[in-house]
Amino acid sequence: MSAAARSVGGMESIWAPGSRRRREQPIVAVRPNEFAPEPDGRWPTSIPAVAQVLREGIDLDPGVTFLVGENGSGKSTVVEGIAVAYGLSPEGGSRQARHTTRPTESPLSEWLRLQRGVGSNRWGFFLRAETMHSFYTYLEDNPSTRAPDVPFHEMSHGESFLALLESRFDEPGFYCLDEPEAALSFQSTLALIAVLQRIVDEGGQVLCATHSPVLAALPGAKILEVGEWGIRSADWRDLELVNHWRSFLQDPPRYLRHLLG
Repeated sequence: MSAAARSVGGMESIWAPGSRRRREQPIVAVRPNEFAPEPDGRWPTSIPAVAQVLREGIDLDPGVTFLVGENGSGKSTVVEGIAVAYGLSPEGGSRQARHTTRPTESPLSEWLRLQRGVGSNRWGFFLRAETMHSFYTYLEDNPSTRAPDVPFHEMSHGESFLALLESRFDEPGFYCLDEPEAALSFQSTLALIAVLQRIVDEGGQVLCATHSPVLAALPGAKILEVGEWGIRSADWRDLELVNHWRSFLQDPPRYLRHLLG
């Protein structure tokens, strides 16, 4: 899982020893949109991160980009908007998935201006923890024609996630993930890191919103911290998320006493 970050033409790209292919340009780039609505206090333009993406775009790494931030910071809204603008189902799945239960997505995708890399694979997949149950039902109703599908509903939440990663994250493309660690144990999160590294090694690109300091520690990944300031580049060691976990693990009783007053 080791990787080295290498600068190519001013852009960071991930190169892992033994990789079959290195991508120096992103499959997807998000550019500023001068015709997008101005922030006016209404959701989602009232979210600083969303307003910044519309105004400035967002510089995604050709390999892995993590959006890290608190609940309500806008990281999931940004990932969802980019995924839908790319042509992925807002409730998860590939470009071919068209299942829907209750539409709740923001109009952000309609305002984003995506730029696709020349000659890039148009395959993509959107994994979001909160809609996986309905997505598994969709897969049961629309079985794969290539091979017998995995019985996701018969597995535990974590097992089904790992099975989905192995069965669907199987070719280069653009992968969007929204808090995938929600169903995963520590060991399973490490398995997810290995999957993300494999995607990059094979020429894919990943955008992931996460609360996990373990997942965000993927070597060579780009980290963007999301909050009231909008979106800013950050080093893993300086993340508020990491500092809170570090303080908690050093002395849980003391941390909780301070928290609870």
